[in-house]
Amino acid sequence: VSSVSWPLPEGGAAADELHSSSTEDTLPSLLEEAGGLWKQSYPASAYREDATLGSGPAGRRPGQGATPSRMFSYRREGGGAAGRAGTARFLARHNTWGFVATRAAQGKIQGMPYGNCLLLSDGPVNNSTGIPFFYVTPKDNTVADLLKNPVASLTLPEADGNFCRKNVIDPEDPRCARLTLMGQMVTVPPKEVEFAKQAMFSRHPVVRKWPRSYEWFFMKMNIEHIWLQSWYGEVSAIAVEE
Repeated sequence: VSSVSWPLPEGGAAADELHSSSTEDTLPSLLEEAGGLWKQSYPASAYREDATLGSGPAGRRPGQGATPSRMFSYRREGGGAAGRAGTARFLARHNTWGFVATRAAQGKIQGMPYGNCLLLSDGPVNNSTGIPFFYVTPKDNTVADLLKNPVASLTLPEADGNFCRKNVIDPEDPRCARLTLMGQMVTVPPKEVEFAKQAMFSRHPVVRKWPRSYEWFFMKMNIEHIWLQSWYGEVSAIAVEE
């Protein structure tokens, strides 16, 4: 059984109109009206008047306003290079967290895949490097795994930003891109610690106040492989040099 979920307004005339109308004949008309639920739930820029229909009864149903058009035509914020490499750089730059997968090195799950979400930054706001930095504690299971086996993958979902929400794309829809970086997670060397501090603290000021007793330190990923999925089906391999 499949279903369709419509985003509903929390209040106002449209909400009252919906609650007072419970028949199947009434709901479609609410969604089509210019001031109805559909138009109030989606960005105004997703609508345009269809000039080819005209304004008379022959060209448009009575009461029908602007129709949703080109719902997936938004540009990703921030500009940047086009294509898969540009999308990959965009996600590496703008994502503030990611899903890290490791091979468990302890307890009953030793040898099994283990995943965790970690805060990250690829540099200060005005200096993007494409290299993800992390502020971590050895008391975290993921970090304990990495200290024994540094091989890991890092998935950065586009759902972290506004693109999918503005385009009304479900986070699990492949058009809501996800970038996976694979490589070695290593401790940041002393000469790079100051940069790592600027990278993490400028994007995540709250981490400065985390309890010092947890022995925080900085790690980064040395990227070896890049995979991007931004459409249905297979993923695309992107050269690290790009």
